[in-house]
Amino acid sequence: MTDAPTPMVYVVDDDSGMLESTQWLLESVGMTVRGYADGRQFLDAVGPDATGCVVLDVRMPGLGGLNVQEEMQRRGLNLPIIFVSGHADVPIVVRAFKSGAFDFIEKPFNEQLLLDSVQQALQKRPQDTAPPIQDPDALALLDSLTPRERDVFLPLAQGYTSREIAEQLEISVKTIDLYRARVMKRLGAERLPDVTGLAIAVGLVNPLSLRESG
Repeated sequence: MTDAPTPMVYVVDDDSGMLESTQWLLESVGMTVRGYADGRQFLDAVGPDATGCVVLDVRMPGLGGLNVQEEMQRRGLNLPIIFVSGHADVPIVVRAFKSGAFDFIEKPFNEQLLLDSVQQALQKRPQDTAPPIQDPDALALLDSLTPRERDVFLPLAQGYTSREIAEQLEISVKTIDLYRARVMKRLGAERLPDVTGLAIAVGLVNPLSLRESG
């Protein structure tokens, strides 16, 4: 009987300092890690039977993270992808989640946040191709929102700016920013990707209906 391959954490980042520090962090808790300086190098090295997950930088010269994600899908490489980026604007986050990203973490990231995400991704079964739908804990969080907070949550999750939401609801941008802060705090969301991911996870919005442009 052949032993199953050891789950690997593939780290792909063109910033050598970030690549080394991320690799060191993951190895310090006993994970098996391989680092790559660009997307093409990673794709050339990973085989069809690879297991584990990928920590993938979004913005890289040549083949960017989203392009690597597309190529992995073409090749049938079903590895959970945790995107990291110092430029996590809404269209990029939306596109990543629509294409099945496991998580999206902004740089500079909290080390424990990354470790937790990688641990969860390594436990993800190959057949898990979508986030859990109608998660009761997530639904309970959403149920805690007031009607006005919910009015702000939905377009916020879909990628609309505070100004655009203010126009939709016919109230001031300043008021929207206050509601936005309250929504983020009530949901325990530190980042906009958390809001987007929560909305997708509970099936409140269709990922295909998310906004692609700002």
